[in-house]
Amino acid sequence: MIDAIDQSAGLTPEDELYRARRFRPEFVDGAEQCRQSVLAPQQDQGLAADLRVALAHRMAALNGDAHLLADYAAQLAQLSPSAALLALANGETDLAEPLATIARHADLVTNTPFAAEASHIHLLEQAGLNNPQIVALSELIAFVNFQTRVVSGLRLMRSV
Repeated sequence: MIDAIDQSAGLTPEDELYRARRFRPEFVDGAEQCRQSVLAPQQDQGLAADLRVALAHRMAALNGDAHLLADYAAQLAQLSPSAALLALANGETDLAEPLATIARHADLVTNTPFAAEASHIHLLEQAGLNNPQIVALSELIAFVNFQTRVVSGLRLMRSV
């Protein structure tokens, strides 16, 4: 079965890299389960799927990944997002709270993860996010950036 990482990297069952990924099926399955759990979890902690996909779109753009950007744009369109979430997805910064703080945090961790500090978590709390929401947001940010790097690495390996 082709998962989202295979699809984003352009891998098919005929590719050697596709087969190589299956040497560790727990990593393939784990990455796909993680993707599903951060984008559309059974318990969304008050961070709806349209917000999550809008943020994933924003991070794909920050990472300059055209394929992931198109994939997240298609997913977002299916969710009929509000104008505010479209603005968030498209990288706008003039947003109402808590979206403005969420966007700044996602941008910071995506662009300069080494600059993230505990004080940035406090800003999320001040914007009204509770601990489960902050954890869910952190998981989403971590996954999308992980996905981007894995896909980029697979594309590079494929081009050799």
